[in-house]
Amino acid sequence: MGFLFALLAGLGLAFPAVSAQLADYPDKPVRVVVPYAPGGSNDVVSRAITPKLSEAWKQSIIVDNRAGAGSLIGTEIVVRSVPDGYTLLATSGALAINVSLYRLSFDPLKDLASVAFMAQMPYVLAVHPSLPVKSTRDLIGYAKTNPGKLSFASAGTATATHLTGEMFKSMAKIDLLHVPYKGGGPALNAIVGNEVQVIFNVVSGTLPHVRNGRLRALAVSSAKRADVALELPTISESGLPGFDVVSGYTVYAPAGTPRAIINRVNSGINSALQQPDTKERFLTLGVTPIISTPESLTAYLKSEIARWGKIIKEMNIKPD
Repeated sequence: MGFLFALLAGLGLAFPAVSAQLADYPDKPVRVVVPYAPGGSNDVVSRAITPKLSEAWKQSIIVDNRAGAGSLIGTEIVVRSVPDGYTLLATSGALAINVSLYRLSFDPLKDLASVAFMAQMPYVLAVHPSLPVKSTRDLIGYAKTNPGKLSFASAGTATATHLTGEMFKSMAKIDLLHVPYKGGGPALNAIVGNEVQVIFNVVSGTLPHVRNGRLRALAVSSAKRADVALELPTISESGLPGFDVVSGYTVYAPAGTPRAIINRVNSGINSALQQPDTKERFLTLGVTPIISTPESLTAYLKSEIARWGKIIKEMNIKPD
């Protein structure tokens, strides 16, 4: 009985300390690890949100770019961090894709805690203007009558743009040669230079080339039309019903992070997303803010792991 009393007394002393810690969060700078190079869409979206959190919390938010190994380097830094809310991960589709590509040292569903969505961005299906097609249906028809003659560029083997192209090939039952490049920028340069004829790429990088006539946009990959380019139909309404792929920009914490801290970060992000200047900034980037709960993000991650795992297995895709 004495031991039990001492234990309960000890817990009673601990609870106020924990409560105080949560109430004061954050009381020092917060590091947001972006597992990609500066200037990419994931980095830009993250840097649109972090100043709002810094302003609301009256604390510095440090964006730490840790690119490499298909986002694994930065992700593992967060997985191994102390679960106190002071190290967060701002990532995108590679988190779900990597599960089926590598023998990971971690399980994203067990070793990371879902915090919040930031935004989603569709891909644009675009072709070189010399290709005699004006729609997704035209492209599918042309590919079927010219088997093996078309190639599509991606940001690299097993990247989201590669897998989106493979999904398109599978659903359309066409043959396109995959040509991987070292990033979205080189892939865009390749199609502008007519080295390849087809590409899936993020809206923000593709539309400037479309508007200056260097590329022809056929459709967007999302289920709904993109606000930044409402004139573009979706692939789903253009011949492939059910096609729906977006790049999701999301935030996680190390597993074991107190739920009260996760809720505070989630609330801060959701509040930032609803501010008019954030919405305006996102519109110029071609991304859509997503208000979320940790539970809805976990459900999304599970569905993405299953979706891309199926494509990777069916197409026997291996990392470089």
